[in-house]
Amino acid sequence: MDDRLYFRQLLSGRDFAQQDPIAQQMVNFVYAVGDRGTGECVLVDPAYDIADLLEIVGSDGMKVTGVLASHYHPDHVGGPMMGYQLQGVRELLAEVGVKVHVNEAETPWVKRVTGLSDSDLVAHEAGDRVAVGQLEIELVHTPGHTPGSQCFLVEGCLVSGDTLFLDGCGRTDLPGSDVEQMYDSLQRLARLPDDTIVYPGHKYHPLSSGTMSAVRDSNYVYKPGSKDQWLTMYGG
Repeated sequence: MDDRLYFRQLLSGRDFAQQDPIAQQMVNFVYAVGDRGTGECVLVDPAYDIADLLEIVGSDGMKVTGVLASHYHPDHVGGPMMGYQLQGVRELLAEVGVKVHVNEAETPWVKRVTGLSDSDLVAHEAGDRVAVGQLEIELVHTPGHTPGSQCFLVEGCLVSGDTLFLDGCGRTDLPGSDVEQMYDSLQRLARLPDDTIVYPGHKYHPLSSGTMSAVRDSNYVYKPGSKDQWLTMYGG
């Protein structure tokens, strides 16, 4: 599938939403993943400027056929944040008639933040797969940052949302967070093959991606040797 895989990493405030100060501040990554053979793609965590994102994938000859949401926070799916109303999945669905794929535990949170209804969403269990053309994307449930946080595994690439950054991980002091679940989720990701490429939800590191082997070796969240040590260091 390597020759068919369409994969673009787009940085808010640089590659799109260039005039948006919130997008520049938050440095979110949006991902377009699809099948070049069929011209179909999904957008992972589209926010800030939907017209820009649709134009980018359209110029590549791709058509958006779905959305994958890593979690409910407005910088990933749109909605109210810091006194601003961010564009996101609601605005995207007004342009293209697609579904938003969420983990079942995240459904009420996404609905509350975005105003979408059950009919707009597809609720998934851990391990479900979403087909995009002949491509399959595995949904990896990684609670901790939020109850239904999920990562996306495709052709040796892990789009990790706010679960795992190249340095650090998502906060565990927000509504729906759980520090013990975050430890378990990080350990689950650490068992992926060494050559898996990690693509995070924010650019909090000079690099934009890295191998799982490198992340395990350098990321401070993997320094504790046990859950007890993790809770001592990060449990508050």
